[in-house]
Amino acid sequence: MVRIDENKKSVRFPEAVDERLTLLARKLGRTKREVVMQMVDYFYKSKKDPADLNDEVLKKELSSGISRILSFIRKQEGDMLVPMYSAMEELMAIAKAQSPLLRNIGKGQSEATIMGRETSGYLKLVDGTLKKVLGNMRERETLKSRFRQILDYYITQREALGWPVSAAKKEELAKHARQSLDNL
Repeated sequence: MVRIDENKKSVRFPEAVDERLTLLARKLGRTKREVVMQMVDYFYKSKKDPADLNDEVLKKELSSGISRILSFIRKQEGDMLVPMYSAMEELMAIAKAQSPLLRNIGKGQSEATIMGRETSGYLKLVDGTLKKVLGNMRERETLKSRFRQILDYYITQREALGWPVSAAKKEELAKHARQSLDNL
């Protein structure tokens, strides 16, 4: 069987580079051939320039990415934040204009509360007075009733004693006394 050698290409480099490659291969625990192949794959996939030791290309890409992000933020600021700030300023102006009205409403409510308390106190006073008047009226009716009983007893007893006064005069006197009692 014929062995096909896949290693058809060779690279020539100075001995100083070979020494560094040997040290690197030992450090990584690989052969020089594997290290070279992996370096080629790495630079091919990452698209980095091996001569660019400080990653200047990467820095430029990052810088341009940051610039794009900043321009996007500025655009959003112009499209969204500026209108929101102006709307907030309008709302603040409206709030400042409305605050005296709200204070007046609060003041009116506190005055209404005070007036309600005063009215409640006045109504309690009126209620107490009406209860006293009602009690006095009941007492007055009781007194009238008792006085009528006394008067009726007096009239009956006077008639029983037989004073010599005419019946019409007696009746007129009793009627007048009863009427005076009712007028109390």
